[in-house]
Amino acid sequence: MKAFLLERYGKKRPLRSAETPLPDLRDDEVLVEVHAAGVNLLDSKIRDGEFKLILPYKLPVALGHDVAGIVVKTGARARQFKVGDEVYARVDDFRIGTFAEFVPVKEASLAPKPKNLTMEEAASIPLVGLTAWQALFGKAGLKRGQKVFIQAGSGGVGTFAIQLAKHWGATVATTTSSGNAALVKGLGADVVVDYRTQDFEKVLQDFDVVLNSQDGKTLEKSLNVLKRGGKLISISGPPDPEFGAENSYPGFLRLVMRLLSAGIRRRSRQRDVRYAFLFMKASGSQLREITKLLESGAIRPVIDRVFPFDSTNEALAYVESGRAKGKVVIKVK
Repeated sequence: MKAFLLERYGKKRPLRSAETPLPDLRDDEVLVEVHAAGVNLLDSKIRDGEFKLILPYKLPVALGHDVAGIVVKTGARARQFKVGDEVYARVDDFRIGTFAEFVPVKEASLAPKPKNLTMEEAASIPLVGLTAWQALFGKAGLKRGQKVFIQAGSGGVGTFAIQLAKHWGATVATTTSSGNAALVKGLGADVVVDYRTQDFEKVLQDFDVVLNSQDGKTLEKSLNVLKRGGKLISISGPPDPEFGAENSYPGFLRLVMRLLSAGIRRRSRQRDVRYAFLFMKASGSQLREITKLLESGAIRPVIDRVFPFDSTNEALAYVESGRAKGKVVIKVK
């Protein structure tokens, strides 16, 4: 099969197109013929080597975390899906590889593709949808009527999280450029801050939840918009001790995480705010809940561009540019 492989870590190092054997199928997995694959900043960060301590992949490895496609083979203990089923998933860490013609996916991480979405639309959903779901509901415990600030509203996570929070009954604020204001308002944002001309910490106050996806300076400023008892959830770091414990990392790595997050955790306590880091996990059961929202029309996919499979490196570069409104997808088949 054809796949795009990471052979060596390196910033902006192109993936190599190669013919590779079909991947081995474990008993609890199904083999999916990839029709479309979502592209995420996580892919470029892994390529650049940013996660090699917590995700030590054996190279070469095919990149890609989002998939929509058709089941072509099932493992010995796989019972939920059959050959011919249309499915989608965020594949598990250490089993990534959706920038390829076929990918094995753990059955527990898989869900039936929403009936009203194309393969490309379905492939745009899993990673950003699960990130928003786990951040807002799992970490923040978002309640109806609360105020939530979602940064970078026109990005992949932002476009989904705005819709999810609004559907849940929250008041939603976000940041974007003036050119994307209409987009995020159309998704449900109540307050739009133009990050080029406005300082969000001077505009927003008394928020219950902040979903941080930006740099350390933005993370620090986010403390100032939260009310006492509020929750600051970051998907861009730094990782906290709870994350290290959940994933059973070695002692030295857990110490590093504790030190990296010490400052923000201390300042959060001083302001009576809870800080938590989220590195989302694959979940077929949560994807099934998201499917209900997609099929009902409560949430819609937002896709900026679809690239052909041969242009996988160009798709990665486009995501890195920060210009994408919503998601970027690769059409594999």
